[in-house]
Amino acid sequence: MAEQEQHIATEKARAGSTPHIVRYVLAISLTLAIVVMAVILLGY
Repeated sequence: MAEQEQHIATEKARAGSTPHIVRYVLAISLTLAIVVMAVILLGY
């Protein structure tokens, strides 16, 4: 017999919440990297 599919909520499947802090860190670090590269490029 085929087993029936189980549908579990995302929060339970991951065993925790998923804050969006990673997106903020990525955006800030990308912005800083672009600014630093622009300063280096314009400085030389």
